[in-house]
Amino acid sequence: MIKDSIQNLVGFSYSLIPLLLTLLMTTGNIASASMIQPILLLLITFIGSGITTFIIPLVLISTSIGIISKISSRIKIDKISKFMSSSVIWILGIVLTLFVSVLSLEGSLTSSVDGITAKTAKAAVSTVIPVVGKILGDSVDAVIGCAGILKNAVGVVGIVVIISICIVPILKLTVLTVSYYIAAAICQPISDEKIVSLLSQMGDTFKVLLAILISVSVMLIVGIAIVIKMSNSSLMYR
Repeated sequence: MIKDSIQNLVGFSYSLIPLLLTLLMTTGNIASASMIQPILLLLITFIGSGITTFIIPLVLISTSIGIISKISSRIKIDKISKFMSSSVIWILGIVLTLFVSVLSLEGSLTSSVDGITAKTAKAAVSTVIPVVGKILGDSVDAVIGCAGILKNAVGVVGIVVIISICIVPILKLTVLTVSYYIAAAICQPISDEKIVSLLSQMGDTFKVLLAILISVSVMLIVGIAIVIKMSNSSLMYR
C-alpha cells in the first residue's frame, strides 16, 4: 500500500509539474522554470526510488530483527532494530530538509532575476515603442496576471489531488498503529511480556511507515507551494 501510494504520488507529480512550470513560463519566469524543472523532477525521482527500494526494505528488516528479538529469550538484537528505525527517521528528516532548502534557494535566486528582467523589458517596450508602448506594457501585465491566477488555481488543484491520493492510506496506517498500541495495552495485564513487546514492535513499525508516507506527501505539497510562490515573488519585483 505504501509503495503504491508513493508511486501514484510520483506519477501524478510527473504530470502536474511540467504543466505548472509551463504556466510559470507564461508569467515571464523563464529562468525559474528552466532551473527548477530538472532539479524538481530529479529530486522527486531520486527520493521516490530511494524510499521504495531502500527505506521500506530497511523498515521491514528492522521489523524482522525486532520480532526475532522479542520472541526469543536467547537472541537479543533489539538495539539493532531500534537503530535502523531511528536511522530511517533521520534520513527522512534530512531528505525533506534538503529538498525544501534547494527549492527555496533556487526559487529565491531565479524569481528575482525573472522579476527584474520582466520589469526591464516592460520599461523598454513602454519607452521605445511610440504612442502605444505604454498600452502594450499594461496589456502584458494584464496577461501575466491572468496566467498567474491560472497557475495558482492549477497548483491548488494539484495539492488537493495529492491529499486525496494519500489521505486513505494515511488513515489506514493511523488506525493500524493505534490498534496495535491499544492491543498491547490491553494484553499487558493478562498476557506474556513477549506478546506485549511484539505488539508494540508492530505499532512502532506502522508508525515509521506512516511517517514515510506523510513525509513524501508533505514534500510534494511544499514543492508545489514553492513553485506557486516563485511567480508571486517575481510579480512583486515588477
